Amino acid sequence: MNDHSSVFLTLRRILGTFRHLKKIVYSFLRMYPNIDIHSSDLLPDNDPQRILLHNEVHARPSQRIRLPALVIYVVVINDGITREQECEHLRRLPGQETLVIEQLQNNFLRLRLQGYTLRWERHSEFTRYSLVQNLPEVAQLGATDPELLSCLTLPPEWLAEIPGRTFAAIKLAMVHGDLNESDELLMQAHRWFGGNPVVASLIGRDEHSLAVTDFMLRPNGFERMLVIMPLNASETRAGRVSQRLLEIETYRLMALKGLPVAKQLIPELTRAEQQLADITAQLENKAASDQELLDTLISLATRIEHATVAHAYRFAATQAYNKLVTQRIGELREKAIPSTQTIGEFMQRRLSPAIATVEATAQRMSYLSARISRASALLRTRVDILTETQNQQLLEKLTRGQELQLRLQSTVEGLSIAAITYYVISLLLYIAKAGKAAGLPIHPEMTTGLMIPIVLWIVWRTTRRIHDKFFKLP
Repeated sequence: MNDHSSVFLTLRRILGTFRHLKKIVYSFLRMYPNIDIHSSDLLPDNDPQRILLHNEVHARPSQRIRLPALVIYVVVINDGITREQECEHLRRLPGQETLVIEQLQNNFLRLRLQGYTLRWERHSEFTRYSLVQNLPEVAQLGATDPELLSCLTLPPEWLAEIPGRTFAAIKLAMVHGDLNESDELLMQAHRWFGGNPVVASLIGRDEHSLAVTDFMLRPNGFERMLVIMPLNASETRAGRVSQRLLEIETYRLMALKGLPVAKQLIPELTRAEQQLADITAQLENKAASDQELLDTLISLATRIEHATVAHAYRFAATQAYNKLVTQRIGELREKAIPSTQTIGEFMQRRLSPAIATVEATAQRMSYLSARISRASALLRTRVDILTETQNQQLLEKLTRGQELQLRLQSTVEGLSIAAITYYVISLLLYIAKAGKAAGLPIHPEMTTGLMIPIVLWIVWRTTRRIHDKFFKLP
């Protein structure tokens, strides 16, 4: 019997060693996702992104939370904060001096420390830190407005030194309770929140949890949430519930980032619309020159396009985050408690008007840009028509000038024939007089007079031939 026991213990040790090695291997592979562990002689070479994309579904697994638990959740805006800075801050935790930047390449890290677990998640605009530890007895259900930060296992100065700007901070307490006594639980939860008005609902298909919050920002900068679950609730379910509730508040705040931008743009859009109306009226009444109107339209279009480029991402992000909020609320599968507002109802009544304002502002800016484009097209059309009219008038003037030039040329040609004929006849007269002086029986005047028609015809004929030859040139 002893031999069998020793063999059994040896096998258990061997299996434990293999499990430990397996965990080490998979941790190493998560640090270096480019390593191909699925190569096979039966398949072609993997696409460079196959392993990375395949493991994306496992990138941020849900936490396993053992109740009663306290979750300290901090979200910071990471604009200008590098992954190296966050890694350096994580190294300040006890026992994490050897943490390397490669472990943060997947934008997710889970650290198991003495007495608590810390999750680090980096997103495009923000970084989340989730601390999970045991909830002390003095802060559990039945207490009145308990102080939760005094029992932190994490050094408080470490939280204050997280790189970035705080955007959300939540203290989530998760405790056991009998959900069949929802009214009594709700009264205890009301005292737990210090008497503040709360919103609450039963969540899950089988109503496995009671979620309560007041959405109040306390002087220490934290919100509070309370989740009550039965004794048989699994750690995985507790992790999923906490993740959904924390993500709802995170995405709600991220969606609302577009609201101040929209409110800032509303007066500017109103002025731009009035200016466009004035330009359209001037365009119709021809109260200003086309060049002035065109310059004004170009300036207005530049302002609107600059606003569109500067804020298009923010408005698109608002719509995306709002969809995530709606999705996470749907995943809660809330059931209302009599005389108590649910989390989804609270969100819709407060969040929907803000989202509608952002969407209306984005749509208004898009419509204004389209109207400016149409006005510019109309003005360009009028300018083009005016330019064509001016060109036509210029061509008509050039045509009339050419006609006058031809007439002048004909007149000059006639005068030149007479002048040439005069000079030729004069030469012939001198020749005839010379012949008479030489003794020839010539009457100079008579001879010259008879030669005038002949000379005139010859000169005219020669001029016409030159004229015809000139106009036949290519």
